[in-house]
Amino acid sequence: MSRQDRQDLGRRGFLAGAAAVASAAIAVPAVTGAAAAQAAAGTRPNILVVLTDDQPNATEWATPKTKAWLVDNGVKFGRGHVSTPLCAPSRSSIFSGRYAHNHGVRDNSSPYNLDQHTTVQRYLHDGGYRTGLFGKYLNAWHNTDNPPHFDDWLLLDPVAYNNGTYNDNGTLRTIAGYSTTVIKDRVLDFLDEARTDQRPWFAFVAPKAPHAPNTPEPKYADTAVPEWNGRPSVPEADRSDKPDYIKNATHTLADGRTIRRNQLRTLLSVDDAVQAIHDKLAALGQLHNTLVIYLGDNGYCWGDHGWTAKSVPYRPSIEVPFYLSWPAAGLAGGTADDRVAANIDVAPTILDAAGITPDTPQNGHSLLGSYRRDHLLVEWWHRGEGGNPHTWASTVSPTRQYTEYYKLHTDTSGQEVGTGELVFREYYDLVNDPYQLTNLLYQATPAQEAALGIPALAAQLAADRAA
Repeated sequence: MSRQDRQDLGRRGFLAGAAAVASAAIAVPAVTGAAAAQAAAGTRPNILVVLTDDQPNATEWATPKTKAWLVDNGVKFGRGHVSTPLCAPSRSSIFSGRYAHNHGVRDNSSPYNLDQHTTVQRYLHDGGYRTGLFGKYLNAWHNTDNPPHFDDWLLLDPVAYNNGTYNDNGTLRTIAGYSTTVIKDRVLDFLDEARTDQRPWFAFVAPKAPHAPNTPEPKYADTAVPEWNGRPSVPEADRSDKPDYIKNATHTLADGRTIRRNQLRTLLSVDDAVQAIHDKLAALGQLHNTLVIYLGDNGYCWGDHGWTAKSVPYRPSIEVPFYLSWPAAGLAGGTADDRVAANIDVAPTILDAAGITPDTPQNGHSLLGSYRRDHLLVEWWHRGEGGNPHTWASTVSPTRQYTEYYKLHTDTSGQEVGTGELVFREYYDLVNDPYQLTNLLYQATPAQEAALGIPALAAQLAADRAA
């Protein structure tokens, strides 16, 4: 973060403390000796990332304890996004601060394309942090392979809700019980080690919830959830202006209600786990100087436009809950931040807080500074030939969204192949059409496209995809 950025924080009241703490931290190089790391430990924050799986917005009913901690006493980014609405690419963006076309994990089958040297866990581990991973890591990662740059881990794979198989610090074993609770208990053990280990720590906590099959913990299996009557995009009566796969989608409001109900029930256990972590940090006296980031790895459609999945360039798929708290830096006041925040910003934010300057490229920006993007690239690749939706890329701002679909897909090694031919386009006025009901490019004339600014948006999208 530049000196000017730190000065700019003064006009953002809730960030004033961040400037003081971050600037006071010892700047630790990407690779440092134990003595330097230990010297820095007194000022650098502990770091906790809680990443849920397939959690869309409009789910706060199920997470009141999380909200009380991280929203009422933190910062809520109301425009939280993912740069790829798919699990492994999104997680790789969180770890690396890079777009999927740069980190190389374009689908759920190619986790080994991620350069581990670029990851936040590598920087923190080399910078003297004690690092831990608990829960889901990357899709298709072999559970016999230890996750690089973590000192302690309980890696759940295959990901299951009950009686899961875990790589427990290098040993495969089945652990009885509900996975969210198993993961929570192991996180608490990791935190307890702070009683005797004075190093700052990084904990990446990733429960399966609320991913399908959305199996709730037995105590929440029959919990009543608030009634939901859908939204205008569910299921959307006329989809003639949408791409073929959406025109052919058949899911209904009833389908969306079922998914929503089950997702909310699984999130109740996540909320319990977050509260237990909060209480442990309070007991350890570490609540004040712990940076906490909570987000989903992608959203999910509850029958929007007839679709019940992620992977699409519509708001329920690409927008996620996104919270941050760091009391020692003044980030504890219940602030709403309207900047377009994204998963690619997680790693830069963490490294900024830890005083570590990355030596590998990042597309994201620290949320502790005053940087404000005017648009975000969101991209998604179809895995293998055929099927829908086509590969697409989109430029998203608070007021509009422009999307292009291409004849591209990923091969067996996760590399992009195909002609790249443009096959469909969408444009939505998000101010007047927040549910994306009217594709203004459908049957638009060249004059109408020009009036919408499409040539400039197309050029911008092409430049972002190449950057």
